[in-house]
Amino acid sequence: VVTKPALNIKTLHLKLSVEVELLLWTLRPPITPVLNMLEGDIAVSSGRRAKVCFARSCLWNKSVDGHVYIPYRVSPEYTEVETKLIKKGMENIEKGTCVRFVPLTHQRDYIDIVPQSGCWSYLGSRGGRQTVSLQSPQCLQVGVISHEFMHSLGFVHEQSRFDRDNYVTIMWPNIWRDRLRNFEKFRTESLDLPYDYSSIMYAYSQDGEPTIIPKNSQKIKLGQSSSLSHLDKLKINKLYNCGSYLGICKMDKIY
Repeated sequence: VVTKPALNIKTLHLKLSVEVELLLWTLRPPITPVLNMLEGDIAVSSGRRAKVCFARSCLWNKSVDGHVYIPYRVSPEYTEVETKLIKKGMENIEKGTCVRFVPLTHQRDYIDIVPQSGCWSYLGSRGGRQTVSLQSPQCLQVGVISHEFMHSLGFVHEQSRFDRDNYVTIMWPNIWRDRLRNFEKFRTESLDLPYDYSSIMYAYSQDGEPTIIPKNSQKIKLGQSSSLSHLDKLKINKLYNCGSYLGICKMDKIY
C-alpha cells in the first residue's frame, strides 16, 4: 500500500496550477491486447523494437520541394463532424512546419486513421499501412489527435527525455501502478533544444493529481491541451531539416 505524503501549500498550489494532458489517458479504454504499448499510447509490434525509432531511421521521406508529405486515409466509420476534427488535428501540425497531410491515392506508405480501442499510434514511419487509432468519441479532441500524429512523426513524450530530471519531478505516488513504466527515461534525440514545459507531448494524471511538477517555478504551466507549442514546431522542423521553416520558428520567439 502506497501512502501519499501530506500536501503542503506549495504542492497544493501546483495541483491547481499545473495542467498535464489528461484526456488522452483518463478517457482511454483498454488497449487492444495484441500490441505492446510504449509510454501508454505508442504501439510496438512484436517484430520491432520501438527504441530503434529514437534515431532518424523512421522518418517520413521528404519531397524535393522541401515538404514532408504524409498520405492518410480516414475510416468511413467517422461522421463528417469527426472527420473535420481529425483534419483540424492535422492542421495544428502543418501550421509553421514543412509537414503536409495528403489524402491517400496510390502511395505505399500511409497512416490509416481508424476508431479502434483507445488512442494510440506507431512511432515514426514503419513502412506500408500503419494505424493511428482514434476511438470515438473519447479520442476525438483536437489536442489528442495532434498528440497521436506527433507520435507518427517520430516523437515520444517530453517527460521521457533523458535529461528530464533537471527540469521536472515525477510524482510517483500519483501514478497508477500499471502505468509506472510509461514514465521511464529514454536516450532520445533532444535536437539541442531546451526542455519544453508547454509541449503537447505530455502524459496523464490520475484523479486530477499532478504526475509531473516543474522544478524551477510554481507558475510554469505544463502542457497544452489543444495546440502545439512553439518548440514542438521547432522540433519538427529540426528533425526533418525543414530549412525555410526553421527561419519561421526561431529560438528567440520562445523567450
